[in-house]
Amino acid sequence: MRSLPVADPGVPDHRSATRYLWWLAVRTWPSMAAGIAWGVVWMVSQALMPAVIGKAVDAGLADRDRGALLTWGAVLLALGLVQAAAGIIRHRLAVFNWLAGAYRTIQLTIGQANRLGATLPKRLATGEVVSIGTADIGHIGNALDVTARGAGSVAAIVTIAAILFSTSVPLGLVVIVGVPLLMVLVGGLIRPLHRRQQAYRDQQGKLTTRAGDIVTGLRVLRGVGGEATFAARYRAESQALRSAGVRVARVESVLEAAQVLVPGVFVVLVVWLGARFALRGEITPGELVSFYGYASFLIAPLRTITEMIDKMTRGHVAARRVVSMLALRRDLAEPAHPASLPDGDGDLVDAESGVVVRPGRLTAIAATAPEEAAAIADRLGRYVDGEVTLSGVPLRDLPLATVRERILVADNDGRLFSGPLRAELAGPDGDRSDERIAAALVAASASDIVEALPAGLDTVVAERGREFSGGQQQRLRLVRALLADPRVLVLVEPTSAVDAHTEQRIAARLGPARAGRATVVCTTSPLVLDRADHVLFVEDAKVAAEGSHRELLETEPRYAAVVTRGEES
Repeated sequence: MRSLPVADPGVPDHRSATRYLWWLAVRTWPSMAAGIAWGVVWMVSQALMPAVIGKAVDAGLADRDRGALLTWGAVLLALGLVQAAAGIIRHRLAVFNWLAGAYRTIQLTIGQANRLGATLPKRLATGEVVSIGTADIGHIGNALDVTARGAGSVAAIVTIAAILFSTSVPLGLVVIVGVPLLMVLVGGLIRPLHRRQQAYRDQQGKLTTRAGDIVTGLRVLRGVGGEATFAARYRAESQALRSAGVRVARVESVLEAAQVLVPGVFVVLVVWLGARFALRGEITPGELVSFYGYASFLIAPLRTITEMIDKMTRGHVAARRVVSMLALRRDLAEPAHPASLPDGDGDLVDAESGVVVRPGRLTAIAATAPEEAAAIADRLGRYVDGEVTLSGVPLRDLPLATVRERILVADNDGRLFSGPLRAELAGPDGDRSDERIAAALVAASASDIVEALPAGLDTVVAERGREFSGGQQQRLRLVRALLADPRVLVLVEPTSAVDAHTEQRIAARLGPARAGRATVVCTTSPLVLDRADHVLFVEDAKVAAEGSHRELLETEPRYAAVVTRGEES
C-alpha cells in the first residue's frame, strides 16, 4: 500500500482531514463511481414513478383507455424492476466502500503504529488509538457509504424539480427554493453538533485510556488499596462523558425532528398548492396525483441529504483524529544517506558510557542506578540517539530496519499477545521448530510452564498473558528473545521476578544458548554476573571498572557494595 500523502508533520488542519477522505475515495474510485452511478439510477427510477402513475391516471383511468393503462402499468413495473436491481447493486457497492474506508484506515494506523514504535506511547494516549480503531473507522466508513445515496438523492431532487417546473412554474419554484432553505436550516444544526461531537470524542478517548490503565494495574491497585480511589475517578469521568453524550443527543434529537418536520411541511405545501391548481383546472387529476407522489417521495431524498451532511461531519471529525496520528513522526529520523555494515560481526560501542560489547561474548553491565543501565540499553538499541557505533559505523547512519534486525533489546515492558503460545514464542514468521522452541524453553528455565498448560504450546494465551505470574511472563519473554536469535541481544533485568533457584539455572544456561552471538545483560544479580564473560561496572553513567565478577568483587569496593545489596534484597 502506498503511503498517505500527509507531508506536513505539524498539527493537521481542516484541509488535511478533507484531503484524507478524498484520498480514500480516490483509492476506491471504481467502486465509488459505480456506487454513485447506481445510486442515481436507483433514486431517479423512484422519482419517475409518480409521473408514470399520473400518466396512467390521466390516459388510462380518466380516458378509460385499457391499452394506455396497461402500457403505463408496464412502464411502472419496469421502473420497479430497475429500482430493485439498482438498489441491490448500490447497497453492495456502498458496503464495499464502507469496508474499504474503514479497514484501509486500520491498515494505515497499524502501519503507522509499527513505524512509530516506542514514539507512539509518548505522543498519543492508548485511548486515542483504541477509539480510532473502534469508533472513528465506523464514521469514516459511513462518510464513504452515504455518498451513493446522497448523490442519488440530489439527482432525484433535480429530476423532480425539472418535472414540476415544466408542469407548474410555482410548484417548481417551491422545490427549487425550498430545498436550499432546508439545507441552510440543517446546516445551522450541524455546526453545534460538530463541536459537541468533537468534545465527546476527546472525553471518550481519555476515558478509554483511564479504563485501560485501571485494568492493567488492577492487581497493584488492590495491593496498595487504591482500587476505590481510581474507581471513583473513573466514575466521575464516566459521568462527565455521559453528560457530554447527552449534549450531543440533544442536538441530534433536534436534527432528527427537523428531518421529519421540515420535509413534512414541505409536503403539505406542495399538496396544498397542487390541490388549489387542480380545483382551478390548471392541472389534471393525474398531475395532482403525481404532485402528491413527488411531495411524499421528496421526504426520503431530503432526509438522505440531511443524513449525508451529518455523516460527512462525523467522518470529518474522525478523519482529523486519524490524520493527527498519521502526522506523527518518529523521534529518530531515517538517515538521508544510509550506510551499510561490513561483513562479519564487529564491536558495539557506546562512546558516551564507554561500554564495549564484543562479538561472541556474554557481557554484563552492573550499574549503581538501574536507570543508567536502562539508558545504555536504549542507546545500544537506538531507541534514543547516542554516539553508538556497530563495526565502526554510527547507528544513526544505518537504516532503523537494519538496526532492529541486528540488535534486539528485551526489557520487562514487553507484552505477551493473545493467541497460541507457539505463535507467540516463534514470532510472526512461525518458522521455529519444536526442537528450537524446546531448547529455548530449557535455556530460560520455562519448560515447566509449558508442561503445566492443558494443550502445551498450542494453548491459547489470554490478553497480555494474564494467566501467567510475573516470573512466568518474564521467562516466556526471554524464550521469545532467544528464539529471535539476533546478532546482538540486550537483556534488561531478565531475572528480576524469578526465584534464586530458577535464576541460577537461567544464568548457567544463557551463555551456552547464545554461543557465538553477542549478549548484553543489564543486571546486579551476582548469580548472573558470575556467569558473564566480562562485567562492566557503571557509575555516574560511565564505565568505572571492568573485568570478571570475582575480580571486581576483590578489587572494586563500589562494585562489591552494589552486588551485596543485590544479594540482600
